[in-house]
Amino acid sequence: MAGDVGVVSGRGWSAALHLLLVWAAMTAAVPVLGFGLLVTGWGGGAEAAVVAFALGAPLTVGLLAVAGMSARTVVPLCGSVAGRLGWAVLVFLLGTVGVAAGIAAYSADVDLGSAGTRVALTGVPYAVAAAFFVPGRWVRLGAGAALAICVMYGGFLGPAQAREQQHAAEVARYREHPELLYVGAAPPGMQISRVVVGPAYVGVDYRPVAQNAVGYVGLTMRSQLTPTPQCPELVQKDVTCSVDTRGDMRTVRELPGGTRAITLTRHLRHAEAEVDSQYLDEPGLRHLLDTLHPLSDEELERLMREKAIEQGY
Repeated sequence: MAGDVGVVSGRGWSAALHLLLVWAAMTAAVPVLGFGLLVTGWGGGAEAAVVAFALGAPLTVGLLAVAGMSARTVVPLCGSVAGRLGWAVLVFLLGTVGVAAGIAAYSADVDLGSAGTRVALTGVPYAVAAAFFVPGRWVRLGAGAALAICVMYGGFLGPAQAREQQHAAEVARYREHPELLYVGAAPPGMQISRVVVGPAYVGVDYRPVAQNAVGYVGLTMRSQLTPTPQCPELVQKDVTCSVDTRGDMRTVRELPGGTRAITLTRHLRHAEAEVDSQYLDEPGLRHLLDTLHPLSDEELERLMREKAIEQGY
């Protein structure tokens, strides 16, 4: 009885040493092979990369076959030279599929740790593939569990986490200057059609809800240019400017056809708000200024969901 336990324990240690050796060999070889493909492909194109793979892959398979010599007592395929070579080819192919899946996940911004961690992970798919060739229910169950964890993380949990991080980073970029991220209540029959968040300004466009209707109102939030709104000393022809008792600057430009372009400028605590329109009258523009408020989280989420907000330059 004790002898049987010792034999089982010895085979277990041999299997663990075998898988560790496979992992170490591939962790050393695969990054070198990948770097060689990258360099040759960069310098010589796809044909050069194919040639490099045709030379490097057999060497990697040969290294695996050497590592398989440690498993002659635990892996039946490794008992002969031909079987060991076939085992090495299968492990290389299966493991490379795993590495390719890892690269695809990393390209989709799935967090795979630091550079050192990613190098260490390159040998894992090959060790998992080798584990399926080891007779023993627990070894294969462990390999299956490791494969399931990798698939779950790389295919579902990792991408979801990456999307959350990207979303949080995008929100942080929009919130970088909260003193400028203001909106006003949309005039009747209009809605916010676009918000542009620049490094020192925020532009908000209001357009009619009806597709064929004509109209536009623009809101610009920026850092204060002057301590108080002031009309320029010289104004263009057909332009009138005045500052009322509230401190709002009113500029009216007479356009051909009897149309007037009205611009109202108001100072807030840390910013300057300017609204302009050729379609909305002055009371409507003042109402928009009166309803200015910081963009709420719900409003920002809706704009992001509808792709109505973007970064400007």
